[in-house]
Amino acid sequence: MKQSITHIALVVRDYDEAIDFYTEKLHFVLLEDIYQPEQDKRWVVVAPPGSSGTTLLLARASNPEQEAYIGSQTGGRVFLFLNTDDFWRDYNEMLVKGIEFVRAPQKVAYGTVAVFKDLYGNLWDLLELNRDHTIINR
Repeated sequence: MKQSITHIALVVRDYDEAIDFYTEKLHFVLLEDIYQPEQDKRWVVVAPPGSSGTTLLLARASNPEQEAYIGSQTGGRVFLFLNTDDFWRDYNEMLVKGIEFVRAPQKVAYGTVAVFKDLYGNLWDLLELNRDHTIINR
């Protein structure tokens, strides 16, 4: 059997402000933006440049219960992990673009990592894995 996770839904306040953040500040690519009139919502999918794996589905909150979770879908834990081929290039560019880092860069056993907030406060790891770090396929 072969399966994969295709999309991760990220609850957002507004489609356009989320698209702007991810495409302008993080250089993500807008893959889909399709209006669905029967539900009065949009199907908005973004992904990091060069990525061929899981994508983010930007899902606008549609009621007060969902709105309460914007920026805290995982209760304050790091939620998403953005792997890069050049940590310092991306870290420095993100600082220039006003991205807030809540944990400074550090060298760890598996690579270099720092924690940043997205536009809503969700926590992300920016990381560059060591060349000898292996991911086990199961």
